[in-house]
Amino acid sequence: MADIFGFEGRRALVTGASSGIGRAVAEALARHGAAVAIHFNRGGDAARMLAESIGKAGGTAIALQADLSDDGAATALVCDAAKALGGIDILVNNAGAMGDRQRFAERGGDLAAQVFDLNCRSLTSVTRAALPWLQASPAGAVVNTGSIAGRTGGGPGAGFYAAAKGYVHTLTRGMAREFAPLGIRVNAVAPGVITTPFHDTTPPEVLAALKASIPMGRLGTTQDCVGPFLFLCSENLSDYVTGQILDVNGGQYMP
Repeated sequence: MADIFGFEGRRALVTGASSGIGRAVAEALARHGAAVAIHFNRGGDAARMLAESIGKAGGTAIALQADLSDDGAATALVCDAAKALGGIDILVNNAGAMGDRQRFAERGGDLAAQVFDLNCRSLTSVTRAALPWLQASPAGAVVNTGSIAGRTGGGPGAGFYAAAKGYVHTLTRGMAREFAPLGIRVNAVAPGVITTPFHDTTPPEVLAALKASIPMGRLGTTQDCVGPFLFLCSENLSDYVTGQILDVNGGQYMP
C-alpha cells in the first residue's frame, strides 16, 4: 500500500535538525520516503550520524552546516541542499533558540536583536532563498516552528523569545497569502513544553509547574510533534490547508 503522506520522490530541507524536534521531523520525513537535507550549526556529529543512519535504512540524507545568522550562509545552505537533492519541495524552518532568559528590565535591545536573529532572520533568509525551488515543485510546502510562547507572551525572562515566535506566527500567515498564487502552502506548528535540549537549562521546579498546568498531565515529546509536522508537509493530507498555526501542547493553551 502506498505511503499515506506521499513523500516518495519529495526533497526536504530541515533547519536546526541535529537534535530535538528538527531531528525527529527529519528522521520521520526520510522514513516515509523523502530525501532530506539535515541542517546543523554546531551539532555536526549528531547530524552526520542521523544522515548515516537514514542511509543505512535505505533512505537518502545529507548533513549540511551553516550559521544562519549570516544571510549569505543561509543562501548557500539552500543552494547546497537543492543541488544535493535535485530540488526542494518541503522546507521546515526549525532553527531557533531561546537565548538568554532575562527580563525586559534587565537587558534591552541587544538581547532582542540577538533573539530575533536566532529565530526570525534565519527563517526569512532561508525561505527567500528557497522560493525558486519551492515554486518549481508541484507540492511546495513550508512549515515553520512557532511556540506556545508566541500565543501567550512567554514566561518570566522569555519575552523576547515570545515576541520572536509571535513574529513567526504572523509572518507565516503573511507568507501563506503571498505564496498561495505560487502554489506554495505555508503553515506553522506551535509546540508547548516539549522535553528537548531546549529545556536543559529550565529549572526543575519551573518544569514541574508547567506540567501541572497541562490538562493531559505530562510534558510533550518530540514524537508528539512529528505527526503535525508531517501532516502540514504532506500535499496528500493538507493540500487545502495554509496560513494555519497548529498548536501541540496537551491542552495547555486552547486558542
